[in-house]
Amino acid sequence: MAARLSEHYVTTVRSELQKEFNYKNPMEIPKIEKIVVNMGVGKAVADKKKLDAAISDMETITGQKVMATVSKNSIAGFKLRDGMRIGAKVTLRADRMYEFLDRLVTVALPRVRDFRGISPDSFDGRGNFSMGLKEQIVFPEIDYDKIDEIRGMNIVIVTTAKTNDEARALLKCFDMPFRQ
Repeated sequence: MAARLSEHYVTTVRSELQKEFNYKNPMEIPKIEKIVVNMGVGKAVADKKKLDAAISDMETITGQKVMATVSKNSIAGFKLRDGMRIGAKVTLRADRMYEFLDRLVTVALPRVRDFRGISPDSFDGRGNFSMGLKEQIVFPEIDYDKIDEIRGMNIVIVTTAKTNDEARALLKCFDMPFRQ
């Protein structure tokens, strides 16, 4: 079964973007390529169970196996050695990506405390959008009683758009709640 937003993209979003930006070739129409979710766990230096809990939370949220990230160099001030596991990341594509985006926009973001919208300036100049969440508990999959610690995460939405305006229009079509 195809994801709801995947069908929405094919039926509605493509035609809207083609009208707005006057694309001649349908391959020019921007689309979402992947979503990368990243969680840095600095406390994993002292306690390896913290990283395992973070990986478990991320797997519950994304529904996909999570990869632990390792440090590239040693930093004595942080008691960090080269090759130490200090974070977790996952790359979502195709239906899982659309399912995650759907849950992020319709369920998780409205549950953020004092939410006034996402900054429309969080683009990198090449059509990719980055945002951060301060708590993993905004996702309904996470059981509040079973978590050991509140952790934040970074979410990067990679698009094929050439400019920030194209990417912003693409995400607006997916009901991304940008601040006015």
